[in-house]
Amino acid sequence: MNYAEESMKKHAEWEGKIEVVSRVSLKTSDDLAIAYTPGVAAPCLEIQKDYQKSFELTRRGNLVAVITDGTAVLGLGDIGPEAGMPVMEGKCVLFKTFGGVDAIPLCIRSKNVDEFVNTVYLLSGSFGGINLEDISAPRCFEIERRLKQLCDVPVFHDDQHGTATVVLAALINAFKVTKKKAEDVTCVINGAGAAGIAICKLLQKFGIKNIIMCDSKGAIVKGNPNLNSAKAEIAEITNFDRRSGTLGDVIVGADIFIGVSAAGVLTQDMVRSMAPDPIVLAMANPVPEIFPDLAKEAGAAIVGTGRSDYPNQINNVLCFPGIFKGALRVRASDINTEMQIAAAHAIADFVKPDALCAENIIPSPLENGVADKVADDVAAAAIKCGLARHF
Repeated sequence: MNYAEESMKKHAEWEGKIEVVSRVSLKTSDDLAIAYTPGVAAPCLEIQKDYQKSFELTRRGNLVAVITDGTAVLGLGDIGPEAGMPVMEGKCVLFKTFGGVDAIPLCIRSKNVDEFVNTVYLLSGSFGGINLEDISAPRCFEIERRLKQLCDVPVFHDDQHGTATVVLAALINAFKVTKKKAEDVTCVINGAGAAGIAICKLLQKFGIKNIIMCDSKGAIVKGNPNLNSAKAEIAEITNFDRRSGTLGDVIVGADIFIGVSAAGVLTQDMVRSMAPDPIVLAMANPVPEIFPDLAKEAGAAIVGTGRSDYPNQINNVLCFPGIFKGALRVRASDINTEMQIAAAHAIADFVKPDALCAENIIPSPLENGVADKVADDVAAAAIKCGLARHF
C-alpha cells in the first residue's frame, strides 16, 4: 500500500479525525434546564467554592490538551502549527482509542517561548493534563520546565519522556534476554535532541551510568565550547572517560546503541565493533539508522526500530495513553521519573516470560490491556510519591 497516497485520500474523506460528541441527551425541556440554564448555575457555584470540583463536575478530569507550535513535526521539521494539525489530531485519536482519554489538539502560532508558555498556562484551567508535542530543541526543555512550575496539572513532553519510557521498557526486557546488567553496560545514544537527552537522563535514573551521547559532529565531550546549553548540561553527566571522535570511534566495545537521529548512520562494521551480543535500537523514522536484517547479520543480539513492519517496534503509543490515564485517575500534580519507570516496568512485564525472546521484547501497540496496566502502575507510583490528590 502507498501509505502517503492512501492517507491523503482518507484525510480528505474524513475532514478531520476527531469530533465533539455530547455525553448527555437533550430531548425535553427538563433535560435542557438541567444540562444548561438554569440548573447549570449550581455546579458553577460549587466550583467557585472549591476549585478541585472542576475535575469532578466537568470533563476536565479526563481531558488532555495536545499542544504544538509546529517546529519539529515528526521527521518534517519546522512546518508550522497548522501543518502539524493532522499529527495532533492523530495523537488525540490514540489517546482515546488506547487509553479512553479525551484530547483536544491546540496549535499555537508562536515560536516565542514566553508567548507559548503564557498561552498554555492561561488555557490550562480547561484541562486535566498537558501533552506537549513536536516542539524543537532546545526550546522544548525551557518550555516544559516553566510550564511544570506554573501549571497545577501534569505537563508531559511526549517526544522526550514518552520516547524515553518506551526505550527503557525495551531495555528492561533486552537485559533479561542477553543477561546484561544495567550497571555494567556501556550505552551510546546517537542524537542529542529532545528525545536523546531525555532517554539519557531516564536511563541514568534506572542505573545505566556509562553513557556516551553523540550528535552529528560526534561524541559530546565536556569542555567543548561549541555546545548549546542543553548539550553542555548533558556533557557534565555523561562520557566520563572524555572519549572523543565520531560515532564509529566511540561505539567500539559498547553494549547498547540507541538511535534517535538519521537514516543509515550505523554501519555493519560499527555493529561488529560493539561488545558481544549488542542491543541495537535504531529508531529513526521512516528509515532507521540501520535496518534490522543488516544489524542481525553483523552480530546484533536484539534489534528494535520505530517501524511497525519489523519486530520490536519502539512506539510511544505504548506509554502515553496509560501514563495520562493513571495520572488523571489520581489527579496527579505532575508526571515524574518514578512514574515513568513504573510505566516502563508495566510495559516490559506485559510480555510474558514464556513469550520473551530476541524478537519479542516489547508488546505490540495494538495489544489490548497495555494502557490499563500502565495506568494502574503509574497511579500507584503517583500515590507512593505523594503526587496524587485524589484516591
